Formats: sequence, structure tokens, C-alpha cells
Amino acid sequence: MQREHKSILRRLEAIAQMDTLLDDCDVSCELKEMGEDVEEEGLELFTQMEELLDELEVDTLLSGEYDEDNCILSIQAGTGGLDAQDWSMMLMRMYLRYADKKEFQTKILDILEDEEAGIKHVSILVEGEYAYGLLKAEAGVHRLVRISPFNSSGKRQTSFASVEVIPEIEEDDTVEINPEDLRIDTYRSGGAGGQHVNVTDSAVRITHLPTGIVVSVQNERSQMMNRETAMKILRGRLLEQKMHEERAKIDELKGDFKEIAWGSQIRSYVLNPYNLVKDHRTGEETGNVSAVLDGAVEPFIQRYLKETRKHGHTD
Repeated sequence: MQREHKSILRRLEAIAQMDTLLDDCDVSCELKEMGEDVEEEGLELFTQMEELLDELEVDTLLSGEYDEDNCILSIQAGTGGLDAQDWSMMLMRMYLRYADKKEFQTKILDILEDEEAGIKHVSILVEGEYAYGLLKAEAGVHRLVRISPFNSSGKRQTSFASVEVIPEIEEDDTVEINPEDLRIDTYRSGGAGGQHVNVTDSAVRITHLPTGIVVSVQNERSQMMNRETAMKILRGRLLEQKMHEERAKIDELKGDFKEIAWGSQIRSYVLNPYNLVKDHRTGEETGNVSAVLDGAVEPFIQRYLKETRKHGHTD
């Protein structure tokens, strides 16, 4: 109820802001008729209105059953050695910066750092209005092309990292988990180089035997909390698997639009020989790579949501 109230207030504020911008546009038009030079101010007002309209339109696209929920975003380094691990850390920073811009709360649940560079894996809880609905657009394989800082010969290197996004869900009727299907292991948690090792075996690893899905959580305060969080992640992954299977059946029947899902390259980030970020699903692109890596992924998310709605896909 509190989240719904906050959502309504935010939309009312956006509508009020649009009314103010329209009034400012009327004043600019009157000043223009009087011979005043207000072209730059008018363009700025138009840009603000366009951005606000995009935001309001995206709200109408987030109607999936779990879109309003928090989410768990996981990043896994792919092929590319140290470059891929460094790329995974860059992606982690990008999404943490995006969450900060959206005023989302974040918590790192599990991270496997490398002593030389970067991270091999990280799972992040993202809490906020429509966190899952927005970030589900980022699921897939992300490709980086750059001059490797780990290559003394200065050669161009291509690296890959996978991003998984699942809703954070409590127990419900959509996902049934038989306790007999679980193997639960405990171990000592720790950061890179064995730092911050707990005295007790508080970290938890849960294996879902029928699917082979493995979930690890180490950063909560107790073994019980790590276990509860791990079960939330497991339910989310099983739900996501179920939704992908249902979407695949629909795509097979429709035959006109095949969504690029988990395991497929969705976006390329090129830093050499030119600067370009391009989403291969929608065609959205920009040359301002540094801004994107600093969290400016909203245009890619908005375009993806519009395209999936156009082709009849909702989650």
C-alpha cells in the first residue's frame, strides 16, 4: 500500500511538472511574438517535456505481474580472462550508479572478487519502485571492445559478461519448491584474499537438484538471513525460467518476433577504434560511452520496453 501511494504521488508530481512546463512554453511563445530571443530557452523546455513524456509513457508499459517488485541483478564474467572480470566490475558500477540516479536502494548479497582484477560474479538486491520492471531489460550478454589494460602489446580485446535479472518474491503459489529437491551447504564467507572471514560458517549455498540452479549468499548478518535471501533468489530464478519457457512457446506460435533472451548478446560497448554503445535488439545507440558506463542506461531501457510492448510481450 505504501509503495502504491508513493507511485501515485510521483505520477501526480510529474503531471504537475508537465503543467508548469506548458505554462512556461506559453510565456516563451508570447515573448517570441514580442521579439525576444528565447530560442535556446524554448529548446530546453522542449527537451524537458520530451524526457518527462518518456518517463510517463514507460509507466504505462510497466504492467507485468512482477514489474513493481524489487529485483536481484547478477553479473557473471564470461570469456576474456582478466578483461572479462574487469568488465564485470565496470557493469556493476554502471548499475549501482543507475540505481543511485533512480533513488533505488542496493545491497550486495554475494560477490566473488579476483585477487588480480575485477570480479567473477556478483548478486545485487535492488529495492525500489518498478526495479524489476525496468532492469529486466538488461538481462543478457553484454560485450565490451577496447584496448586491454592487461595486455602489454596494446591489442584490442573483446570481453563478455552475462547479466541476469529476477524479481524478488516471497513464497507464493506460482513457484513450488519441494524441500527434498534442495541441497543446502554452509561455508565461511570472505572477500578477496580471504578478508572479512566470519568466525562461523554463515554463508549459504543452495542447489536445486532438478534444475541444477545454484544460489549463494554470504553478505547478510546471519546464516538464517543468508538462507532466507538465498531462497528468495531461488524462487525468482525458477519463476524467471518458467516465464522464459512460456514466452518461448508464445514466440514459436507467433513466429513474427523472437525476443533475444538470456544467453544472447544484447548490447555492445565499443571504446576502440571508435566510441559507441549499441543495443542489438532495438537499434538504440549513442556515442557517449562514458555517460552510459556512469549509469545513463535509461534510454536503452525505455526503448526496449516500448519495443516489447509493440510486439505484444509483457512479463
